[in-house]
Amino acid sequence: MTLPAGTASWSEAFGQDLVERGKLSPPDFERVLRLEKETGEGAHLIVTKLGLVTETDVAQALSTTLALPLAHEDDYPAAPLCEEAISPNFLKQHKLVPLREEDGGICLAMADPTDRYAIAAMEMSTGIRVAPWVGVPAEIENALDRLYKSGHSGVDELARSVEGGADQTEQDIARLRNLASEAPVIRMVNLLIANAVEVRASDIHVEPFERRLRVRYRVDGVLREVDSPPQRLQAAVISRVKIMADLNIAERRLPQDGRIKVTVRGKDIDMRVSTIPTMHGESLVMRILDRGEVRLDLPELGFTEPVLTRFREVLHRPNGVLLVTGPTGSGKTTTLYACLLERNTPDVKILTVEDPIEYQLEGINQVQVKPQIGLTFAHALRSFLRQDPDILMIGEIRDLETAQIAVQASLTGHLVLSTLHTNDAAGSISRLLDMRVEDYLLTSTVSGILAQRLVRTLCPHCRTPQPADPALLGRLGTGFADLPAEPTVYAAAGCKRCRGSGFRGRTTILEFLPVTDRIRSLVLRHAEAQELRRAAVEEGMLTMYDDGLRKVLDGVTTVEEVLRVTREA
Repeated sequence: MTLPAGTASWSEAFGQDLVERGKLSPPDFERVLRLEKETGEGAHLIVTKLGLVTETDVAQALSTTLALPLAHEDDYPAAPLCEEAISPNFLKQHKLVPLREEDGGICLAMADPTDRYAIAAMEMSTGIRVAPWVGVPAEIENALDRLYKSGHSGVDELARSVEGGADQTEQDIARLRNLASEAPVIRMVNLLIANAVEVRASDIHVEPFERRLRVRYRVDGVLREVDSPPQRLQAAVISRVKIMADLNIAERRLPQDGRIKVTVRGKDIDMRVSTIPTMHGESLVMRILDRGEVRLDLPELGFTEPVLTRFREVLHRPNGVLLVTGPTGSGKTTTLYACLLERNTPDVKILTVEDPIEYQLEGINQVQVKPQIGLTFAHALRSFLRQDPDILMIGEIRDLETAQIAVQASLTGHLVLSTLHTNDAAGSISRLLDMRVEDYLLTSTVSGILAQRLVRTLCPHCRTPQPADPALLGRLGTGFADLPAEPTVYAAAGCKRCRGSGFRGRTTILEFLPVTDRIRSLVLRHAEAQELRRAAVEEGMLTMYDDGLRKVLDGVTTVEEVLRVTREA
């Protein structure tokens, strides 16, 4: 087997592929080439270690540059190959997985297909010619764990390597800090985070109970339990995370909040950390903010015509208040970020006040509120107006003072974006009136209200078609002008790529209520939310439920998912 040597020309071809695909900037590419000359390490290893490019993108570039096949999850075997001739430790050390025998040789998935020693050792051990394939390291490690596991998870193995354990009632803070800094505990926490990122989890929940420590990941909005450390390591694990988040490990009686920045498999990950004291110890939640997994683009978030056109018409006005509503975890802030990026041009100044700042946006001035020193939403907004902004974004309107300043900012020629916690678009008007915002100010400033929920999207690799329920078609009526004669819907099945769930990712279902003259007249006489809703539907508003049904007929999600988040009969 002949592979190109690690010459500058090969590295340049590899790097150029990443640059052309927009995965690596030219200055970073030059930096990698300099480090390659200084260290002698391959460019494909350097870009991953520096966190400049994800492992998946590196694998794709290696496949293109070396003209080698790229192994996918379906290519990995169900049982080990050449088990008698090859040591599992050798495979794990070099990140190799034999895929299958083919044409008198063996196809070998390799994290580093330029590793000549590994290829020669495999050929010598098996007596068979090796055909290298490029493998994504995370997928190779998963396959190795599945094929050569010893009956214990990685977390269990690390737990057994901690000497002496960690007593829950440990009062010696210095001892606890030392324990949390031991290599096995560090690796255990890193493994919990890496596994969560790998399965695309949005949150990690570490929850202490009387007889056990439970770890759960929230994947596509649904919690699932995973392998957990033993209870005796509870204090060490919690303390390790608190050290990473720069929190006070001696304080266990009060809630604490912090942030962690880590690089996992070439991805830069921000994590928000929250601890609260419970009956059996501190409960810990880590919110994973992976910018690479979030598409801050309105169509990508689930906006479809005609909602997108009506929403953008309001978004591009020079002033007014645009509200996004929904419960916690419904993607409101992500939608606002997509709006800001769409309006983020050199001639527009944007200021935001948030609690907390979830993603750092280039070219936008973002302020984190700090109530402990008096920097509240209202206080920050009063200062903002002296900064001559064009657009203001308020993380959430929580009280009358904040609402009044937002309204005043709109009246003085600013576009104000913010969120509210209400169940639907029409309910936002009632909520603001309940806050005692004057009705004439609402009708003068609020331009539109978007309500949204998140639903899981079907895995495109395993979704199964089935005839649409006649009741579903009756619900749509004539509103779906391009409805086919015999529409098809899809059901969740489950495969390797979606880990058997049948779903992969999430999208929004939404309703957008533009504040028209008719809506304004209803607001002035303090009409009920249901009356506002009926009027909006008569003027063409598509409800969240109907938007969800359209996405069902488009094969994006299921009826059960839409019902789960809307609860509408």
